[in-house]
Formats: sequence, C-alpha cells, structure tokens
Amino acid sequence: MMDGMMTRRSLLEKTHDANLLREMISFAAEKLMELEVCAFTMAAHGE
Repeated sequence: MMDGMMTRRSLLEKTHDANLLREMISFAAEKLMELEVCAFTMAAHGE
C-alpha cells in the first residue's frame, strides 16, 4: 500500500500541475475550515 502511495506521490510531484493541485486542495481546505468555524460560532466571516 505504501509503495503505491509513494509512487503516485512521486509522479504527481513530477508533473507541472502539482502546484495547481496543491493550490486547489489548499483553497478547498480553507473554505471547509471557514464553514466549520462559522457553524461553530454562529457568526459570519469577519464578525
């Protein structure tokens, strides 16, 4: 299992789209965290 993960990861890092994928995942994670905070605090972003 670990070998398969390492192989996919090494292939991904070699592609030119690796930075785009990292940015997309980062953006999605940030938005999900913002939604969780808003739901927990019952306050809109920036309040």
